[in-house]
Amino acid sequence: MQVLVLNSGSSSIKFQLFSMPSEEVLCSGLIERIGLEDAKVNYKTINKDIKNIIRIADHKEGLELVAEYLLDPKIGVIESVHDIDIVGHRVVHGGSAFAETVEINEKVKQEIEKLSALAPLHNPANLQGILVSEEIFHEAKQVAVFDTAFHQTIPAQSYKYAIPKTFLEDHNIRVYGFHGTSHKYVSEKAIEFLGEQSSKIITIHLGNGCSMTAIKNGKSVDHSLGFAPMNGLIMGTRSGDIDPAVIFYMIKSLGYSPDQVNSLLQKESGMLGLTGYSDLRDIESNAEKGDVNCQKALEMNAYRIKKFIGSYTAVMNGLDAIVFTAGIGENSDVMRKLVSTNLEYLGIELDGEKNSIRSKEIRDISQASSRVKILVIPTNEELEIAKQSVKLSE
Repeated sequence: MQVLVLNSGSSSIKFQLFSMPSEEVLCSGLIERIGLEDAKVNYKTINKDIKNIIRIADHKEGLELVAEYLLDPKIGVIESVHDIDIVGHRVVHGGSAFAETVEINEKVKQEIEKLSALAPLHNPANLQGILVSEEIFHEAKQVAVFDTAFHQTIPAQSYKYAIPKTFLEDHNIRVYGFHGTSHKYVSEKAIEFLGEQSSKIITIHLGNGCSMTAIKNGKSVDHSLGFAPMNGLIMGTRSGDIDPAVIFYMIKSLGYSPDQVNSLLQKESGMLGLTGYSDLRDIESNAEKGDVNCQKALEMNAYRIKKFIGSYTAVMNGLDAIVFTAGIGENSDVMRKLVSTNLEYLGIELDGEKNSIRSKEIRDISQASSRVKILVIPTNEELEIAKQSVKLSE
């Protein structure tokens, strides 16, 4: 069985084609910086590694390019679209409608579109991936795996907001949590890696979107994102936590419309608003050259993460490990160092030499004396989606 997994992010598309149940990767790829003039394309098979920089206007163009690569006579890995049995799609927001993986039909697509108001940077891209996939791989079963599903175990004291209860009962306003596929995957890998010393874990997913999860005995018990993937940590273009009074002030005193404020907090804030750059690689490069705005933004980013580490350690009454994952978490030794410094009181001690080593393997970068393990675990949301998609089809 061949399963194509599409992970359409806010500014990227990750894809992998698996032969299941062997989990063999037939090809994989990543398209980054969608919407910019210098979008980066990387396509890999067993024998080929193709890199390109071109302009990709939107996710539709990006997904059409993926299909071209898969079917190309020279670099492709399938002869016909009929070779694809299942297409598994990452969908960010499932709201209260979806707590499990589902086969996609018209009703599912309508619900995903309705929930776009809660995840405007993601659900529209996820839905676009589904629509284009249905056109290209029209005989394949289309499956949706929701980021919110893993966080269904969060207890009421954490998922409820302190507003009149009718908003929860009548309108389902609550914490849903996101990046659940990633948090689930890396937490299971951490438990497997650490064995018995892994009942209390904090997973730190750092990419263009960022989130943290407190995981106790394998289950999500608290999470930094809430009703929509906008609050919590400082992200590429999203502000993260902000006093709600600021929003009302912007509307009433500064003349902004609600839509303008929403767009500003979603698309013009975060690291972009602080530095002029949304890509952390650009920010780190300029910080190294002496750009004060970039230096301060990195410090702010790390400071926010530290606050959540402290609060989640308190919530779980202890901590066995922290896990860095996703594009920034896996690759930025700068951010890992900033986050892990001056946390000795909590038993977190980073080994600088280990931290500087690049690897695609699970690794422990903590000092031998560290009571809390510091792990770097490459996430594989695509494999998790493929496994869940096949399980649904059994």
